[in-house]
Amino acid sequence: LSLRAGSARALLSGGQSRRRKQPPRPADFKLQVIIIGSRGVGKTSLMERFTDDTFCEACKSTVGVDFKIKTVELRGKKIRLQIWDTAGQERFNSITSAYYRSAKGIILVYDITKKETFDDLPKWMKMIDKYASEDAELLLVGNKLDCEVDREITRQQGEKFAQQITGMRFCEASAKDNFNVDEIFLKLVDDILKKMPLDVIRNELSNSILSLQPEPEIPPELPPPRPHVRCC
Repeated sequence: LSLRAGSARALLSGGQSRRRKQPPRPADFKLQVIIIGSRGVGKTSLMERFTDDTFCEACKSTVGVDFKIKTVELRGKKIRLQIWDTAGQERFNSITSAYYRSAKGIILVYDITKKETFDDLPKWMKMIDKYASEDAELLLVGNKLDCEVDREITRQQGEKFAQQITGMRFCEASAKDNFNVDEIFLKLVDDILKKMPLDVIRNELSNSILSLQPEPEIPPELPPPRPHVRCC
């Protein structure tokens, strides 16, 4: 009897060990975030630090547009972030502008050690006003805080610029030191979710369950200009 019981337990144990593990819960919601700013401000470094926790001292300039995916959990939902990293050179503007309209969040980056990248901010705001949705959440980031000794733009200057734009947040960060990087992206996503009425979130969640289809490799059709622009 004991042998039979032992055999039964062994069979049961073997059966349990052969059970397939449950697949991970699919993402509930997909959000697109675009990172813009002048060449060399660290857009790619911020994206790669957040998605892969890596940093490259000598990153090559982005050609056109690149993107990475990261899944986060906020407000009880599993959110798949599609983060678009855009080239800072003006010759790519006709390509990158097509990505603005579908972005729920826009991160505008400048280099605190290079005044010309801060002086370019009004130019980038014109791009936002022309192509982005008025509902897009905006975040201004002063990057390269690890180079404090070479700072040319004070924190107060960054805050003052952000205060001129309705709804724009401001933060300083360092992709190299991994300072405030996660906070930038997670706070932006949280602001996007908070801004949506609960019934809208439920509706969008129900209509945006992700399949296993590959991510898009080309931008959507270029949208028409927005009728109303923010003052910068």
